Amino acid sequence: MEADEYRKMAAVEDGMWYYRALHARIIRRFIKSGSAEPVLDAGCGTGGLLRRMEREGRVQHATGVDFSPLACELSRARTQARIVEADLVALPFANGEFGTVISADVLYHVPDDGAALRELWRVMRPGGTLIVNVPAYRWLWSYHDEAVHSERRYNRGELREKLEAAGFELQSITHWNMILLPLVVLRRKVLPAPKGGSDVEAYAPWLNTILGGVLRLEELLLNFCKNLPAGSSLLAVAKKPTQI
Repeated sequence: MEADEYRKMAAVEDGMWYYRALHARIIRRFIKSGSAEPVLDAGCGTGGLLRRMEREGRVQHATGVDFSPLACELSRARTQARIVEADLVALPFANGEFGTVISADVLYHVPDDGAALRELWRVMRPGGTLIVNVPAYRWLWSYHDEAVHSERRYNRGELREKLEAAGFELQSITHWNMILLPLVVLRRKVLPAPKGGSDVEAYAPWLNTILGGVLRLEELLLNFCKNLPAGSSLLAVAKKPTQI
């Protein structure tokens, strides 16, 4: 991404409705409080997820990796986690080093996402958990994807196939951001594209509160319906087999 996009992310990540919902979903559903197993944030960006895990006392040993020097610099300023500058297709970690690996809105930036998934598989312990969030629907491609240098958007079957091809056993996969999907379509496909940049921005407090509240309602729905049929994002959980 461009430097301006990283700086915008660092400025709004802690408060913006989308990031707050994504990070809360990952942490509360998949990261055990006080976990001693090493966690890797693969594509940590400006460190918002690491910072939140740190604040909530979720992990004792966290590492973030990103290929952008600026992202790493911004992450180091915001978190005590170990931050490493590296490419996801050539990680400088030992085989089986991490018990949990998180890839939150990262995989779609990587030209060879299959190679990245194989590398994440390599650095995970047998029985370890991979949590992946990616944008959904190729038809939803817009100015936002161009601004953040996306390579692709995914459908459910494609993400499943790529995870399984890399050696993972899929545990669950669901769309999310379903209730707000009509607004996302309106903003990105119907209304004129805004000038200069992505949808990562500081929203008016009242609007940020409403959008965040909608996603909290959707989180309650996920307690009853494990797989939402539609939504602008896909969230998958997969395991590295214990027997290899």
